[in-house]
Amino acid sequence: MRLATFNLLHGRSPADGLVDPDRLTAAVTALDADILALQEVDRDQSRSGHLDLTAIAARALHATEHRFAAAVVGTPGEHFRPLTNDDDGHGEPCYGVGLISRYPARTWQVTRLRPAPIRSPVYLPGPNGGLVLLHDEPRVLLAAVLDTPHGPLTAAATHLSFVPGWNAHQLRQVVRALRTLPAPRILLGDLNLPAGAARLISGWQPLGRQPTFPAPQPRVQLDHILIDRHDAHRLPPVTAVTTPVSTISDHRPLVVDLT
Repeated sequence: MRLATFNLLHGRSPADGLVDPDRLTAAVTALDADILALQEVDRDQSRSGHLDLTAIAARALHATEHRFAAAVVGTPGEHFRPLTNDDDGHGEPCYGVGLISRYPARTWQVTRLRPAPIRSPVYLPGPNGGLVLLHDEPRVLLAAVLDTPHGPLTAAATHLSFVPGWNAHQLRQVVRALRTLPAPRILLGDLNLPAGAARLISGWQPLGRQPTFPAPQPRVQLDHILIDRHDAHRLPPVTAVTTPVSTISDHRPLVVDLT
């Protein structure tokens, strides 16, 4: 079984700033993941050619199941609004997370996470960058109970806040939500927390520890695959952990192989 998580940067390549569906397909195909969590995912956004990035990634993996969960309707950093229902903003540009599986899904569950109540300083690279105060965005947790060769498994994708402290608060909410679902439980995503903090705050065990950001020369691990420590004995052992170079995104994917 291969697990992977990948912050897509809405499919954009830092090399030329373009979103190319063929390049996205090739990048996801190379991962060859059985369960793939995606973050910073666009659907029907003009900046990404009005594409459904989760659907493109699912086709690349010949996956039987996939789902997109919008965190906001609109474009982050521009104009957006939180979702007020579970229709995921159909017919409007959306931004959120995706979860893809080659295994059948029994059920799906969406948990919405409130944004931080205050603006926070964020460093933006580039000639016009620097420290800016940004409003946080709503976040979302997308979970599925899957029928795998090792039995039922809960897998979940999320992308937590960039605001220090608030991401820790959200991670505790995520753990509480996942513990209502069948074991074993695995959380995949960009938690905006380094490895040690993610482990201590969640109480969960990392399946792989490798730096993932920034992509050219990773120095910190923001992208994680965690398992409830009470469930670790219920899955095969980890045999490989990789962070392969990709043609898209400013993050590297985190890939974990189980025997």
